[in-house]
Amino acid sequence: MSKLAVVIASVLVLLSLLLSRFFSIRRRGSFIRTLQGPLSSLSWLAGHEGDIFFQNEVGDREFRWMRQYGSAWRIRGCYGVDHLMLADPKALQYILHTSGYRFPKRPEVIRFVELLMGKGLLWAHGDAHRRQRRMMNSAFSSTQLKAFAGLFHDTASKLVQKWKDEDVASHSTDEPVVNVFSWLSRLTLDIVGEAAFDARFGSLEDPDAPMMKRLRNLAVDFSLNPSVLALAFRALWRYIPEYPLKLIRYLPMREFRRFKLYHYLRKLSRRMRRNSMIHSDGTDVMSVLLRASASEGSNGKITKEEVNSQIATLLLAGHDTISSSLTWYLWEMAKHTVAQARIRKEIASARKGRGDQDQLSIGDLNAMTYFQATLKESMRLHPAVWIIAREAGHDDVIPLALPITMKSGEEISSIPIKKGTPIDIMIDVYNRLPSIWGDDADEWRPERFLDAENQTRTSLGVYGNLMNFSGGLRGCIGWRFAVIEVQVVAYTLLENFEFSLPSEGEKQRIQRKPSLFMVPMREGANEVGMDLVVKPVI
Repeated sequence: MSKLAVVIASVLVLLSLLLSRFFSIRRRGSFIRTLQGPLSSLSWLAGHEGDIFFQNEVGDREFRWMRQYGSAWRIRGCYGVDHLMLADPKALQYILHTSGYRFPKRPEVIRFVELLMGKGLLWAHGDAHRRQRRMMNSAFSSTQLKAFAGLFHDTASKLVQKWKDEDVASHSTDEPVVNVFSWLSRLTLDIVGEAAFDARFGSLEDPDAPMMKRLRNLAVDFSLNPSVLALAFRALWRYIPEYPLKLIRYLPMREFRRFKLYHYLRKLSRRMRRNSMIHSDGTDVMSVLLRASASEGSNGKITKEEVNSQIATLLLAGHDTISSSLTWYLWEMAKHTVAQARIRKEIASARKGRGDQDQLSIGDLNAMTYFQATLKESMRLHPAVWIIAREAGHDDVIPLALPITMKSGEEISSIPIKKGTPIDIMIDVYNRLPSIWGDDADEWRPERFLDAENQTRTSLGVYGNLMNFSGGLRGCIGWRFAVIEVQVVAYTLLENFEFSLPSEGEKQRIQRKPSLFMVPMREGANEVGMDLVVKPVI
């Protein structure tokens, strides 16, 4: 089928489904419409959903809505469909923890995941998700994760040497400026390749290594500044059969061309799976997964296609999310040099009794309380994943910890919803709720994680009670992997380098861009990146 034919067919499908959707919306009523929320939006087709993804920075819209309406409010999504936006801790606990699988991912989100990564853990629901997650758990055990700490340290040490030999040494000025995001993206790709599949991508050695070239700017291409038509089209994916939807990979739009990556990842996955089967005693995630599957009965085994999908899932989920978190952490360190100095004292204290060349253990890092507090504070302010899309699988009533006021002026402490109601879980808003984190929730204050009174909050997130890794049955299975990687890389870099903002830093403002992940971008630039002054510690 020619590309022109695909485009024409897609437009016809879009128009017919749009009309069908429009009339079904007009017949639907819900309690959500009685909630307060923003009135006008930039586009009826994209609704407030478009306003969120068109905003200049993450939080420009939703932080204002939170201050105006509280921790729960209504917005209108594509075609005027009512959405419930939530940041209330009790509501999130109910959806993510208490309710099991009663609040599934929205069908259009599931289709997106399938197009990019196949039918792996992020795609699966219910029994399929339970089975796949049980298989994956063995690959993320405590013993397994401790074994990865050496890999994290060795790869971070390579980056240290690269900076000393190349980026820092090559600058003739007193302010060696380094694009830390670019380097950290290469580092995390090398780590996930070796830890997950025993693959050497060589990204630190070559910025144009094959895998790095294919993944560069992936999240941005998919979702930064999408067109109104692209957003409106995605909202209709739930109605399009599986096979015709796969043809969108051939549409000429940037947002859809990138789905061709799936074909490459599928071929790569097959090769990696065969390699893991040959070297069956490997300690990488894929080898452990295959051994766990082999020990199961026929009904519990993971299929070849699911293995291929897990490889794509691990590769994409474990790359830019971690590099973004590390980049934002170094940015906060560059702004707070006193905090840097305090952390180096903690590192020096932890090193007493150890040789200078020995890496610190996970126990050593966990004992560095201020260091841990700064990591959590950075993740609180800058969550890589800032929004989660769900829907109600049944008619339900969602409880609230923080009562809200309806349009009528009535105060309520629960929200009745109908089956199919779209729900947007606002991670970035929850992470800044003044009722949870204090009146200074928008400010950098790591000490909040050292305060005893903050330990009594509603149990919600898996790390620091933050929502960065979601929670409950669908909480990020690799969150411990990610946290340990961030800890090891961060302490290794801080021990060797001082970070500060460039002298023109005030002019060259860094923005928190709302793509698939929250990525750093220089104001006025078209590329993701962050420049910091990096000097060796003397």
